Amino acid sequence: MPQLTVAKENLVPVMQALRDGKFRFAHCSMITAVDHMPEEPRFEVVYGLYSPSCNQWLRVKTHCQEFEEEVPSVTGIWSGANWLERECFDMFGIRFQGHPDLRRLLMPEGYEHFPLRKEFPRDGIEPGRLYRQWDEGRRREGAEEESAS
Repeated sequence: MPQLTVAKENLVPVMQALRDGKFRFAHCSMITAVDHMPEEPRFEVVYGLYSPSCNQWLRVKTHCQEFEEEVPSVTGIWSGANWLERECFDMFGIRFQGHPDLRRLLMPEGYEHFPLRKEFPRDGIEPGRLYRQWDEGRRREGAEEESAS
C-alpha cells in the first residue's frame, strides 16, 4: 500500500486535496495510532484512505508528542472519521483539535488510563475496579438525566 507522511500542520489541506483531487479518496476507513515510547515524537497517527474510482488504498501518517500537541480533526472532510477519532482518543489519549464531540467511546468517562499505550499495565486493570468505576459513572449520568427532566 502506498503511504504518505505529512506534518500535522499540513494534515487538513493535504487530506482535503486527497478527497477532492484527481484520485478522489472518498473514504477514511481507518484511524489508529502507534505508540513509539520512549522515542520522540511518541505517537504516529495512521489514516487508511480508499478511492473507489481508482480502487486504490493510501496510508497517510502524521506524528504528535504526548499530551502537549493535538492532531487536527478530519471530521470536516469525512464525517465518518468522528467515531474513528473518538476511538483513537479513547485508546491512546490523542486529542483531535476541532473534533465536534471528543469524549470516551469504549471506556467509561473519567477513566484515567489509555489501554493501547505502552505504559498500560500488561496484565490490565483489575476488572472489579474498572466495572465499579463504570457503574458509578453510569449512575451519575442517569441521575443527571432524571434531574434534567
